[in-house]
Amino acid sequence: MTNALRMVRTHPADLGGLDPEAIAACLEECVSCAQTCTACADACLSEPDPGPMVRCIKLDQDCAAVCAATAQVLSRRGDPAGIVSELLALCEKACRACAEECEKHARHHEHCAVCAEACRSCADACRQLRQHLG
Repeated sequence: MTNALRMVRTHPADLGGLDPEAIAACLEECVSCAQTCTACADACLSEPDPGPMVRCIKLDQDCAAVCAATAQVLSRRGDPAGIVSELLALCEKACRACAEECEKHARHHEHCAVCAEACRSCADACRQLRQHLG
């Protein structure tokens, strides 16, 4: 059992009928994607000619920030502002955009292939959790 799942299960607040495993899976995907996108942006900047990678770098950075924020909000109980569903939708959108851009570079830059895969996986986890929310 992962720490994310342990924390979700042991939190004293009610989950409102949500599946703890779906929450933990999404949390873990968001954290992993944030790290992967951060590393991909750094790798792009380290390429001999990063100029053609500018859009990729910016999307990596945006996706990493959105994924990190999503993980932070999912780690807390309650949704006083009613933003979780919208945040999950935004995270999914950011991940899909980043994946599409990284896929353009994946043939020549392995780090972009890894990033695209992480982004697609995170987007799927966000979509699945959003479906659980109704």
